[in-house]
Amino acid sequence: MATRFALIITPAASDDARDDFSDSFEVIDPSAPALSVSELSTQRGDGIFESVGVVDGHPQDLAAHLARLAHSARLCDLPEPHLEQWRQAAQVAAAQCGPGEGVVKLILSRGVEHGPAPTAWVTAADAADFTVPRDRGVRVVTLDRGLDSGAPARAPWLLLGAKTLSYAVNMAAIREAKRRGADDAVFVSSDSVLLEAPTATVILRLGDRFVTPEPGAGILHGTTQLSLFAHLEAEGYETAYETVPAAALREAYSAWLVSSVRLAAPIASVDGAPLAVDRALTASFNRFLLSPRD
Repeated sequence: MATRFALIITPAASDDARDDFSDSFEVIDPSAPALSVSELSTQRGDGIFESVGVVDGHPQDLAAHLARLAHSARLCDLPEPHLEQWRQAAQVAAAQCGPGEGVVKLILSRGVEHGPAPTAWVTAADAADFTVPRDRGVRVVTLDRGLDSGAPARAPWLLLGAKTLSYAVNMAAIREAKRRGADDAVFVSSDSVLLEAPTATVILRLGDRFVTPEPGAGILHGTTQLSLFAHLEAEGYETAYETVPAAALREAYSAWLVSSVRLAAPIASVDGAPLAVDRALTASFNRFLLSPRD
C-alpha cells in the first residue's frame, strides 16, 4: 500500500474549544523525509496508531477508532488526543483516497527524545486487494502468546489492550504462520484461552450464536467486530463476549478474522484441519462492511 497523502498534526490540548483545526495540519510530501532521527516511534515503537478503512472517500467506523485511540493513549500515558481535531484530520486524509477502498492511518508518538512531544501524523493509501481471502478464506495456525489469560490484569504495563506501534511480535507471528504453511496466526494464552489474531479479531459461529473473545483479557476491542455485531443483532442473531477455550476454534461451525481493511475473512483451516467456509454469510458480512458506517 503506497502512501499517497500525509499530513502532520500539531496536537491540540484536549480542552481546546476551536471548531476548525485546519490550521493545525501541515500537508507534506508522503515520499519525503519527515521525522527526526530521535523520534521515539521509530527508536522504541513508543506510540499508538489506528488504521481506518475508507470506502469511496468515507472513513468507516471513525468514532469507534477515535475512541480506541483515546483508550490506547490513556494506557500508554500519552497526552489525551483532541478527538475533534483527529476526526477532521482523518476526514481530510480520507478525501484523498479516491474511489474504491483505502486506508487512513492515525499515528500519535511520544515524540522526539528530550522533546518536543508529542508527534502526530495521518497518512492515506489505497488498500490492498483482499478479494481472495474474503472469498476463499485464510488458513490459520494457533500460536502460544506465552502469557496466561490473567497476565493483562496482573501486569497492565505490558499494554496488551493498547494498539501500540510495537508490532514486531505480531509480524513475527505472521511470518511463523507462513513458515508452517498457513496465511495467518491466532494467539492463544498459555492456559488455552482463545485470544486474537496479530492484526484481526476472531469471531466464531456456535450454532446461531456469534461469539468473540472477551476484550478484557488484554485483547484489542475490534472496531469492525463491534460494527458487525450490531449488524448481526439487527438481523436477529445473538452475539456474546466470552472467555473462549482455544479448542472452540476447531469446533466452531464457522469462524472469521475481521479487521478494518481486510474486513471479514473466513477461516478455512485451523492447524491443518479444515473448517467450513460459509461463503454466502461471509459475502453478506462484507456487503455490510463495505457500506458507509460511522
